Amino acid sequence: MNQAQTKPVVQFIERLQNTGGLKGTDIANFTGVSKATVSRWSSGQKTPHPKTQLIMSDLSYVVMRLGEYYSQEEVRAWLHAPHPQFNGERAVDLIHIGRSVEVIAILDRLDADAYL
Repeated sequence: MNQAQTKPVVQFIERLQNTGGLKGTDIANFTGVSKATVSRWSSGQKTPHPKTQLIMSDLSYVVMRLGEYYSQEEVRAWLHAPHPQFNGERAVDLIHIGRSVEVIAILDRLDADAYL
């Protein structure tokens, strides 16, 4: 495996941890792997399945956007809290099942000052 393939995954994980306040356990639970596997991804020893990479990419993008408005702790709470805009569902769950577009739509409203 070459480093060019690994670099985006390492960047996703760093953003999730540094901007989103997510722990290795959070990322493991989100992706359905062990914390040790996330550690191997972080160090570049392994690469996640392409579908998992796509989901991590979406989560990383959402975390980046939320980081423009909120602290680490607030980003983590926002991701894990049930939202009325998602009919009580959590953003992290929607991203995991491929419904990132709905989460991004809420972020677009936040950018437009239409959501507080």
